Amino acid sequence: MAQPYILVLYYSRHGKTAQLAKQIARGVEKVTGIEARLRTVPPVSPATDATLPAVPDSGAVYCSADDVKHCAGLLLGSPVRFGNMAAPLKYFLDTTSPLWLTGALINKPAGVFTSGSSLHGGQEATLLSMALPLLHHGMVFAGLPYSEAGLLATRSGGTPYGASHWSGGNNEQPVSADENSLCQAQGERIARMALALAAMHTGDAG
Repeated sequence: MAQPYILVLYYSRHGKTAQLAKQIARGVEKVTGIEARLRTVPPVSPATDATLPAVPDSGAVYCSADDVKHCAGLLLGSPVRFGNMAAPLKYFLDTTSPLWLTGALINKPAGVFTSGSSLHGGQEATLLSMALPLLHHGMVFAGLPYSEAGLLATRSGGTPYGASHWSGGNNEQPVSADENSLCQAQGERIARMALALAAMHTGDAG
């Protein structure tokens, strides 16, 4: 039987959201019995633009419907776009209606993460915008609890709605120690929840 996995699905324009995704994956893989699966989505372009190859030259491969369908949990990441998720991620989520119709994601845990250039430029609104389709899918949404010391200590990113990073106006800010810690804590939390919820479901079935 294949090992369960947490899907870490993100879009990253300048690389910072991808860095967060990797830290979240590290957190997932601290938990025995489950693994992280990193996936991205292609940019959206007008129909007149050239098409991209099916596999990107570097980084995570593009997400498929089956990647989403069979995940034990989902962590969704996007850069801030006017207080909302980036169009490529929204476009991909709009294609998941068949999973909604079958209830494929019901009772699976989910969380969100983001990166933005200004400290108060819409990170929390972006996180909440990503939570909405997950709730429509019937997923169990989980943020970060204040038992994580980094939420009170951080001088950059980090919210109770999900991990975040303040990248600076020129993308010059490195991912801080608190931001890394919160990313890993979020990945670990969703992984543990996924195993616990799966065990509950198995027990109900028995």
